Amino acid sequence: MMLMLFAMASEAATVRLDVQAGRGRREIGVGELFYITYEVSNSEKAPEKPASVPGGKVMYFDRTGQSSSFTSVNGKTTQSYSYTYTLTVRAQTEGSYTFGPVTVDGVKSNTVSYTIGAAAAASTPGGSNQQQQSSSDPTRHNSADGPKFIGKGDGNLYLKANVSKTTAYEQEALVYTVKLYTTYDAIKFIGATAAPKFEGFVVEESKDVSNQLDYETEGRKPYATAIIALYIIFHQMEGQLTVHGNTYTVSVDEREYYHDPFWGSMSVAKPLQLNVTPNDLTINVKSLPAPQPANFSGGVGKFSISSTLPAQTFLSNQAASVVYTVSGTGNLKYVKLPDLNALYPPQLEVYSPTPDVQTTVGRTNVSGTARFDYSFMPLESGSFKIPDVQLVYFNPESGQYETSTARGYEITVGRGKGSEKSQTRGNMSFNPNLLPVNGGLSMTHTPYVKRFGYWLFYIIPILLLLGAVGYYRAYLKANADLLAVRSRKADKMAKKRLRKAGVCIKKGEINRFYDEMLAALWGYMGDKLKMPPSELTRQNISEKLYDRGIPENVVAQFITLLDECEFAKYAPAATKGNMQPVYNQGVVVINSLEDSFKQQKTSGNEKS
Repeated sequence: MMLMLFAMASEAATVRLDVQAGRGRREIGVGELFYITYEVSNSEKAPEKPASVPGGKVMYFDRTGQSSSFTSVNGKTTQSYSYTYTLTVRAQTEGSYTFGPVTVDGVKSNTVSYTIGAAAAASTPGGSNQQQQSSSDPTRHNSADGPKFIGKGDGNLYLKANVSKTTAYEQEALVYTVKLYTTYDAIKFIGATAAPKFEGFVVEESKDVSNQLDYETEGRKPYATAIIALYIIFHQMEGQLTVHGNTYTVSVDEREYYHDPFWGSMSVAKPLQLNVTPNDLTINVKSLPAPQPANFSGGVGKFSISSTLPAQTFLSNQAASVVYTVSGTGNLKYVKLPDLNALYPPQLEVYSPTPDVQTTVGRTNVSGTARFDYSFMPLESGSFKIPDVQLVYFNPESGQYETSTARGYEITVGRGKGSEKSQTRGNMSFNPNLLPVNGGLSMTHTPYVKRFGYWLFYIIPILLLLGAVGYYRAYLKANADLLAVRSRKADKMAKKRLRKAGVCIKKGEINRFYDEMLAALWGYMGDKLKMPPSELTRQNISEKLYDRGIPENVVAQFITLLDECEFAKYAPAATKGNMQPVYNQGVVVINSLEDSFKQQKTSGNEKS
């Protein structure tokens, strides 16, 4: 063995480049991944990660394999070994390009040529349905740079809205649910960016949603499901009413597949943000049956009423109270009791209370109690009858008006302090001792209405009103264009988001820091250029900034900072340590852009 080791000699170092399209494709389409492999033989030196690749964006670079061999010919033993490095690139611009040569340990490699064409739509034979929809459909997401958007959903993740009944009565409680269906590996975050549009409804949000995933088969495909929103809705008018689904932001892990020469087919989890909207629903609302009872309480559901009177003996001119409690399920907040002044004897004066309503929003309805604490004042002594009080409500289950009754009471009123009915009529008296007049009386007097000070009380409010109207009209005119308002306030919004990123630095929250930085950069540029998120790409931003006359170095700083933040967000944790320089650069870039916009605006005004 010693003689063999001394006899071995290493071959000369070589470097060879090769390019492959993603997942077995022959052509590279815009938005797809392709791979440039470095084959470094007989050298321990590792090649440097390139800063850019013509026509594409660098995603990953790492060593993916190694091999070694021994050869013995006529007693001469040689050893060779090689390392494979894979550069993963996302194609961005159509055209023909050349990459290389690269130099490793003083040895130059060959050059490779490749062509990026239009976005391909073919799928890999034999690939799973999930893989095809996750990676091969380049039109599924609007942009490779900005937030991803897939409308109402695709085969791997979508939302389905459902309502318990599509035909119902006015004020009847219905259950509106939003259910998530997904085949992705992991759901990291689900958040609503806006509330559903319940036009013509009163809404109660329920917290009784899914705490864990269930599994269902939809269209012969298994999905993990969860109810992420549940509302109890009450219709306020008859006719065809539509519930418009709101947008939810869902963060998932998407499997990205690539081919490695040594290990074969491999995959990596890639964070993906999706904005998904459930389907809209139309509900046919019927009016309540006519004629409605004269004492209809407005309640729709199932209710009962009870009464409580602590004592049956009272004194005149002393307040007492009777409590009516309505309990059940339905639109409890809109239940009203009859006018008790019309029901009670005239010797009892009744004061209407403010009801105390306690409700619980469940999975199928709103239930609880409404407490009506009526105070009454006996005005005369004697025996009186507090009548039964009826609660008339509509039961949608039976389709009829039903009645619940609270029992009445026989009460005895004794004579209290003071004369009876003194609380309403009162006693009038006259004091003959008039106050003396201080000072002499004048024969001449000028009415105050003829003085200038009197009219100032009218003139000053009118002037203030005219000024307020003028200011309000100017304010409406200045804020009529919402996009222009957002453009003017883009700098303030960006600095507000940057302050959140600064808080993340202090707390050491790396992922949230880069989220806030990207939100500040994308949000500032979208507001300043009046562009919707779907059109925010690096190319569009660069063109718009050049058209505005922004210096090229400022544009380049912004694009570079954007790339650095996105790379750090999706790169391994070891590359995310230095947040403070990124934050400082963000402040400098935003200030430079804002100064450039102001200079262009000033120069434009001078020319005009």
